[in-house]
Amino acid sequence: MPYALKAIYRNGTFILQTPCNLPEGAEVDLVIQSPQVVVPQITDLATKQRFLRELIERMQQNPIPLNAPKLTREMLHERR
Repeated sequence: MPYALKAIYRNGTFILQTPCNLPEGAEVDLVIQSPQVVVPQITDLATKQRFLRELIERMQQNPIPLNAPKLTREMLHERR
């Protein structure tokens, strides 16, 4: 049964702001709802190349399933 928890992201860690009764080692899915996502600026060429190589490796390790639903144009555009 899903329920929401509040957390603050600080120094690479999510710090819970609400109590939680999860067992130790429980796996959770995080959904980021904040519009304050900041893209890191990479100025060093070697660091940028390493970042892109690692990104591609992660994408290859987690392919989109063949049975994933196809998104329509309307689904891709936010409705207000």
